[in-house]
Amino acid sequence: MNGNHSRSAVAVAATLALAMILSGTLSAATSEKIDAKVDAALANFTKEVKGGAEFLQSAKGILVLAGVVKAGFVVGGEYGEGALRVAGKTVDYYSIASGSFGFQFGAQKKDVILVFMEDQALKKFRESSGWKVGVDGSVVLIDIGAGGSIDSMNVKAPIVGFVVGQTGLMVNVTLEGSKISKLDKSN
Repeated sequence: MNGNHSRSAVAVAATLALAMILSGTLSAATSEKIDAKVDAALANFTKEVKGGAEFLQSAKGILVLAGVVKAGFVVGGEYGEGALRVAGKTVDYYSIASGSFGFQFGAQKKDVILVFMEDQALKKFRESSGWKVGVDGSVVLIDIGAGGSIDSMNVKAPIVGFVVGQTGLMVNVTLEGSKISKLDKSN
């Protein structure tokens, strides 16, 4: 087999493996299931991040994408679903998706929390038909070291993001290029 065919075979095998890994994730969850995951993610966030509960109280809106799965073997992908909360109530449901190509192997689960600090940023997000991080809005990702805390008085960004893994806030992550789309959960 020549080099081009072997690379194609690896890419096809990687894509099939990724599809198998993500297949359980891609089936849309019910609104009740999403809300339960969002509640758990917010409880974990406020437990893990000193000052997190107070910080969230100053938000105009909070998008929580709970249990986002990222997996890959050469070709990678990420998918998850969540809810946008305004004044503590779910107002809409969303999904996040992204893809990548390059050296990668494995899978991880994380919660992505986007905190809208300004009404205008929240309005623009809600009016979009498909919102891409870094294109339609910049997100300042916060990664606080051990013992650190977050303070809404010190964060001066319209949209602040947190990525929480199994061991707490994750560092050196990016959401750049991830697409967030509104889900229809009317049924």
